[in-house]
Amino acid sequence: MKNLPQKVRSKKLSSRVDLTAMVSVSFLLIIFFMLVGELSKPKVMDLSLPYDHTCGWRGGCGENRSVTILLGENNQLVSYTGLLEVPIVPPKEMQYGKDGIRQELLKRNKSMLEYSAQLGKPGRGITVIIKPSKKSNFKNLVDILDEMAIAKIDTYAIVSEFTPEESKLLASN
Repeated sequence: MKNLPQKVRSKKLSSRVDLTAMVSVSFLLIIFFMLVGELSKPKVMDLSLPYDHTCGWRGGCGENRSVTILLGENNQLVSYTGLLEVPIVPPKEMQYGKDGIRQELLKRNKSMLEYSAQLGKPGRGITVIIKPSKKSNFKNLVDILDEMAIAKIDTYAIVSEFTPEESKLLASN
């Protein structure tokens, strides 16, 4: 008898599929889309608009709420309230800390909150404009931002542009 070639049987592979990688990718995609969905929601920000012009203060209303802080070199800090041309509180050099700028901010904010409550618009404190000069250091900016948090000043802005009068003011002190 002849030897007939034997049929080669293919080896049966396991029919189980490992889905671990697909489950991991699915969870990553779910997390990604949840995060993107949360970040794409519109955020609401309170806008502090000036009062109408019947508030009864001299020079308009917005100027009375604004306190400008100029940061100069060598830890120099100059503060004034209102417009520099007709300041409500004239410019004065101050120190950082609880006996300096913090005390001034707390006092000014408290009086503004009391006055705005009398007008029927409670919660409208001062607006602080922080102007760091090119010669000021980053530590001074961080220190004044800490003072904003400690004094609970809700509305403040960092502005890099100086008027010529403000530059002269910093140079003279």
